[in-house]
Amino acid sequence: MTPNVKTKVAVIGAGRIGKMHIEHLTLHIPEADLIVVSDVNVEAARSVATQFNVPTVVADYKEVLANPELEAVIICSATDTHAQISGEAAIAGKHVFCEKPIDFDLHRIDRTLRVIEKAGVKFQVGFNRRFDPSFRRVREIVASGKIGEPHILRITSRDPEPPPISYVKVSGGIFLDMTIHDFDMACYLIGSEVTEVYAAGGVMVDPQIGEAGDIDTAVITLRFANGAIGTIDNSRKAVYGYDQRVEVFGSEGMATAANPRVDTHTLSNGDGVHTSLLPFFFIERYREAYITELREFLACIQNDTPPLVTGNDGRIPVVIGLAALKSYQENRPVRLSEIEESAKRGT
Repeated sequence: MTPNVKTKVAVIGAGRIGKMHIEHLTLHIPEADLIVVSDVNVEAARSVATQFNVPTVVADYKEVLANPELEAVIICSATDTHAQISGEAAIAGKHVFCEKPIDFDLHRIDRTLRVIEKAGVKFQVGFNRRFDPSFRRVREIVASGKIGEPHILRITSRDPEPPPISYVKVSGGIFLDMTIHDFDMACYLIGSEVTEVYAAGGVMVDPQIGEAGDIDTAVITLRFANGAIGTIDNSRKAVYGYDQRVEVFGSEGMATAANPRVDTHTLSNGDGVHTSLLPFFFIERYREAYITELREFLACIQNDTPPLVTGNDGRIPVVIGLAALKSYQENRPVRLSEIEESAKRGT
């Protein structure tokens, strides 16, 4: 990255993720010059902009895209706006970082990616876990061949508490909201495409989640093109904290990444051996990964290199998520080719 060069950026969306990115851009990422925050809730945008000394606040993102000074946008708005804003930003000549998912609909994703490719701008999708140092190290070990041929993948991903029911209703469901990160991590760690999915699940945490048309507990089995098999287990509520673990077992060994702790103390006494809690949730657990992903995005702009998480990387977990949903609904394994063929037919 070129020393002392700052990229002028905007954040569109000042909700929980947007606020976090604003904090990181202003306090921890010197390569960024955050010049504007936009949100339809202009008071929320103004509040966070004031807190972090961002000079300009607007309600309409189109004003952001019309700013000739602006070089890149960080899209953290509602999911159903991601594709539209990404495409408009690309047409306006702005580089785009888009939080996951690009969209729930493959036609809209493909249309957006074609627009972005034609515009020739950088486009990175916010699968932040790829930038976690422990998960990155596991990927490096697998790619180096140190564990031989990968045979089995195991991912555990359990939230400390379920989201509000109002969010569940618009989230796209557990597979496209929560497990989508694990689908991306599965492809990243194994380095091979998923070909088939089988998903089982139920409502075991909160009946209201079921009433909203979703599930809160799931186990998903994956088959990969290279012959490996994998499992992902999800829960919306782990009473002991945010549980994030991975394991790749191969012909010559195994690589794992365990949960970090808030601190490293232990207390040993007559009641047992006690240690600190897990980080509460994703903002605390993946703080370093969130910072790194934005620094890498800015680096690809400044150095004119490909983004480390491409539009196609962002599309693949959506296909897997749609296959998992179909599998759960029909109680059978579903090949990803079925989802692609349905998309082509428009069904």
